[in-house]
Amino acid sequence: MIRFRLQELMADKGFKEKRVVTLVEISEATGVHKVTLSRLANNKIGTSTEILNKLCNYFGCKIGDLVEHIPD
Repeated sequence: MIRFRLQELMADKGFKEKRVVTLVEISEATGVHKVTLSRLANNKIGTSTEILNKLCNYFGCKIGDLVEHIPD
Protein backbone atom coordinates (compact mmCIF):
# COMPACT_ATOMS: atom_id res chain seq x y z
CA MET A 1 0.00 0.00 0.00
CA ILE A 2 1.14 3.54 -0.67
CA ARG A 3 0.37 6.09 2.03
CA PHE A 4 0.56 9.81 1.42
CA ARG A 5 1.87 11.87 4.32
CA LEU A 6 0.22 15.13 3.25
CA GLN A 7 -1.55 15.71 6.57
CA GLU A 8 1.69 15.19 8.50
CA LEU A 9 3.56 17.63 6.24
CA MET A 10 0.80 20.20 6.66
CA ALA A 11 0.98 19.83 10.44
CA ASP A 12 4.79 20.07 10.45
CA LYS A 13 4.80 23.18 8.24
CA GLY A 14 2.08 24.77 10.35
CA PHE A 15 3.99 24.04 13.56
CA LYS A 16 7.25 25.45 12.20
CA GLU A 17 5.53 28.57 10.90
CA LYS A 18 3.13 28.87 13.88
CA ARG A 19 0.01 28.92 11.72
CA VAL A 20 -2.55 26.67 10.07
CA VAL A 21 -1.73 25.38 6.59
CA THR A 22 -4.87 24.72 4.53
CA LEU A 23 -5.58 22.67 1.44
CA VAL A 24 -6.81 25.86 -0.25
CA GLU A 25 -3.45 27.53 0.39
CA ILE A 26 -1.56 24.52 -0.98
CA SER A 27 -3.89 24.39 -3.97
CA GLU A 28 -3.29 28.05 -4.79
CA ALA A 29 0.49 27.71 -4.36
CA THR A 30 0.85 24.51 -6.40
CA GLY A 31 -2.02 24.60 -8.91
CA VAL A 32 -3.19 21.18 -7.67
CA HIS A 33 -6.97 21.15 -7.24
CA LYS A 34 -8.10 21.12 -3.61
CA VAL A 35 -10.29 18.04 -4.22
CA THR A 36 -7.21 16.16 -5.41
CA LEU A 37 -5.31 17.32 -2.33
CA SER A 38 -8.17 16.22 -0.09
CA ARG A 39 -8.15 12.77 -1.67
CA LEU A 40 -4.38 12.55 -1.20
CA ALA A 41 -4.67 13.65 2.42
CA ASN A 42 -7.19 10.87 2.99
CA ASN A 43 -5.22 8.28 0.97
CA LYS A 44 -8.07 7.79 -1.49
CA ILE A 45 -6.31 8.49 -4.79
CA GLY A 46 -3.35 7.60 -6.93
CA THR A 47 -1.46 10.53 -8.39
CA SER A 48 0.89 11.62 -11.11
CA THR A 49 4.57 12.41 -10.74
CA GLU A 50 3.79 16.02 -11.72
CA ILE A 51 1.58 16.45 -8.64
CA LEU A 52 4.17 14.78 -6.41
CA ASN A 53 6.82 17.14 -7.80
CA LYS A 54 4.68 20.22 -7.08
CA LEU A 55 4.00 19.08 -3.52
CA CYS A 56 7.67 18.32 -2.85
CA ASN A 57 8.56 21.79 -4.14
CA TYR A 58 5.91 23.40 -1.91
CA PHE A 59 6.99 21.60 1.25
CA GLY A 60 10.70 21.61 0.38
CA CYS A 61 10.84 17.87 0.95
CA LYS A 62 11.98 14.65 -0.71
CA ILE A 63 9.55 12.18 -2.25
CA GLY A 64 10.14 9.78 0.67
CA ASP A 65 8.88 12.47 3.04
CA LEU A 66 5.60 12.67 1.12
CA VAL A 67 4.97 9.03 0.18
CA GLU A 68 5.44 5.94 2.30
CA HIS A 69 5.26 2.30 1.23
CA ILE A 70 3.54 0.04 3.73
CA PRO A 71 3.95 -3.68 2.92
CA ASP A 72 0.68 -5.63 2.59
